[in-house]
Amino acid sequence: MPLFPRTGDGTLSIMSAAPPTAALPPHPTLKAYYAGASVKRGFLREMFDATAPDYDYVERLLSFGTGRWYRRQALRRAGLSTGMKVLDVAVGTGLVAREEIALTGRPQFVTGLDPSIGMMRRAVDALGIAAVLGVGEQLPLAGEQFDFLSMGYALRHLSDLNRAFSEFHRVLKPGGRLCVLEITAPRNSFGRAVLRGYMRNLVPLLTRITTGRADSQLLWKYYWDTIEACLKPEKVMDALRDAGFIDVKHFAELGLFSEYTARKAV
Repeated sequence: MPLFPRTGDGTLSIMSAAPPTAALPPHPTLKAYYAGASVKRGFLREMFDATAPDYDYVERLLSFGTGRWYRRQALRRAGLSTGMKVLDVAVGTGLVAREEIALTGRPQFVTGLDPSIGMMRRAVDALGIAAVLGVGEQLPLAGEQFDFLSMGYALRHLSDLNRAFSEFHRVLKPGGRLCVLEITAPRNSFGRAVLRGYMRNLVPLLTRITTGRADSQLLWKYYWDTIEACLKPEKVMDALRDAGFIDVKHFAELGLFSEYTARKAV
């Protein structure tokens, strides 16, 4: 698995811009899962490493098998096309990267980044893409080298949107495009209650029954709790503008599947 260089003490060599002064977490600390912001990253890494073998199966259960078609259409809407050089932040098992390969034409055009070695190894083995071990808030990458940057359903797992969006802006070429996919809780109380019952109760229960794994059940309960507590789309869009992006837009398919798109100025 190709990784970017490390320093002499074994840590990743980070080439990042100075972070914005004010941090913007995507949601408050969820103390039922971790004690505070300082331990959130370790909690997530361990959870995703443990659940990597079951992740694709449960995702298909969650999306009724429509996830692959939707991701490809969303990437097309965001402007991804043949020959573009792509960075997929929080690549996970490669669900978004798979569609990016289909649209760009070659696995060599797509680089995946993730803090979970368990998740990322599955993406590399399945797709043959380059991989970088790292987090969105400190991309171990030189600036202005990608035409397109994506992040699929991981905005809620960041620690600081201001810092991450600043990093996304830094590594994109002038004119480069951004696409962040996310699930947004319905604004009306009935829709929210229905989705909560499905995502926080039914999906975790089915996951436990079909996989026999308590950690996978925990992941999908956590998944909903972060959706329900996440910042409203307007705040996310403001953070993208503050990072320097232009043409910032938000589209919600079925009022649920959010697509944040933007460009870096030429």
